[in-house]
Amino acid sequence: MQALLNAIATMALPADAQRIFHGRGGLYPGCEQWSLDAYPPVLVLTSFEPCSDEELATLHAALAARWQDLAPGQALNWVYQCRAEGQLSETRLMAGEVPEPHVVLEAGARYQVHVLKGQNHGLFLDMAEGRRWVREFVQQQRTVKPELKVLNLFAYTCAFSVAALQAGAHKVVNIDMSAGALGIGRQNHRLNELPTGHEAGASFLAHDIFNSWGKITRGGPYELIILDPPSYQKGSFVATKDYARLMRRLPDLLASGGHAMLCLNTPKLDQAFLKDQMQELAPELQFVERVANPAVFADVSAERSLKVLIYRTPG
Repeated sequence: MQALLNAIATMALPADAQRIFHGRGGLYPGCEQWSLDAYPPVLVLTSFEPCSDEELATLHAALAARWQDLAPGQALNWVYQCRAEGQLSETRLMAGEVPEPHVVLEAGARYQVHVLKGQNHGLFLDMAEGRRWVREFVQQQRTVKPELKVLNLFAYTCAFSVAALQAGAHKVVNIDMSAGALGIGRQNHRLNELPTGHEAGASFLAHDIFNSWGKITRGGPYELIILDPPSYQKGSFVATKDYARLMRRLPDLLASGGHAMLCLNTPKLDQAFLKDQMQELAPELQFVERVANPAVFADVSAERSLKVLIYRTPG
């Protein structure tokens, strides 16, 4: 775990939520099981394989020593989560405490997170550049399209919506099957003093899009559609069969000159999986670019990492 220890020894005091060490990218042989994230004022260490008490003690000593250098007199707060394949995940508070509510910053926005429960903490750190792209796109477009509307599918806790509205979007429609996740999304909008409502600001709909597209279609057309589904969630979404059902809808939902952001986060499918299907199912949409991932998420293969592709309609 030497590369992880080196990252701890040289890390800066984090202000925004961010990844500090990404062993999963395969660039640090022997450290593939480890990731270290900052959700200030808490550090979260994740192992994707079982580890020993001795290893945890070594890592605790390293974190404590670095924290003493970075924030003398301030308590070290850190959480350990084990996500070994085939085992139930385990989450432990190793030192200090976790604030409640736990609110973190990213690019000036505030988000509520929950690092002691579940495998997803409320804010996907690898999507930071995706949120930056949304901010910049909305800022550029709003001058010519002041009524700019965004459709945020599989919205989870609505971080994309916060980014879009802060950048000047007129309306964001957030849709997710989980009412609980959307509830956190509403809280994120309140934390950032953003408007909510059916005519302007953010709206929230707990809905299975595959049951009905009527309300979604009537709310369009949209200048930006964000698709960030799980790659595999039994009973909800399986990328290999369900992504095509989304792609077929895009031409009818997008405004002239509108853009679509297609996200895919699984090492088992490459970007050609998206590009080939888009060429077949929505050929009128033109590929624009792939959004780069945050540098800390570098991977031995770009095809294994998060894929965020941008398409646009003519016009």
